[in-house]
Amino acid sequence: MIIPAEPVRLVIFDCDGVLVDSERIAARVQIGLGAELGWPLTEEEVVERFIGRSMASIDEQVAERLGRETADRWWAEFVRRHAEEVDAGLEPVDGLPEALDAITLPTCVASSGSHEKMAHTLGRTGLHHRFAGRIFSATEVARGKPAPDLFLHAARRMGVPPSACAVVEDSAPGVLAARAAGMRAFGYAGGLTPAARLTGPDTVVFEDMRELPALLAPVGP
Repeated sequence: MIIPAEPVRLVIFDCDGVLVDSERIAARVQIGLGAELGWPLTEEEVVERFIGRSMASIDEQVAERLGRETADRWWAEFVRRHAEEVDAGLEPVDGLPEALDAITLPTCVASSGSHEKMAHTLGRTGLHHRFAGRIFSATEVARGKPAPDLFLHAARRMGVPPSACAVVEDSAPGVLAARAAGMRAFGYAGGLTPAARLTGPDTVVFEDMRELPALLAPVGP
């Protein structure tokens, strides 16, 4: 899709791995559960299969592999263990607070996670107040990433056309969803996903969140 050269009027942030440094926690928990419940997984496999995808997508994969009963147990244990590790020491992504302070464009959050999960992680890191009332979840749409539904939903709720939106993502499904929505993508490669998996058309890849305000400046109003 060719994206017109229109000034950006809205920055849409993913949550896990972009705002809060939680993807390493999630991967560690998923690897542990896989070892216990019969699906040995490496970190690379977790990134490929789970990172950036909705709860429904992950649940479907586990159920297909291990059966519905095990999938239900997997998800219940993931929620419990993830919450415990978040409480034990979750932090914002390095450089994120400084970047938010420097960005003057309107912002919102659009994440594959549930509202409950985001309230916990954003609250734990002191970021929730920065986005209160502008937080959107994949639970609100029919299809999760890499489908464009969530980003289109967020743009519609914020009253901004897709062509005037920039998306900050750290996962391959996320940048694919941004491109499919007709939005510019900024792929953060400072987390688990290698830069090569984020590279593509209409996408700027960067590794330090402190770089983001300057990267957005040329495409802002």
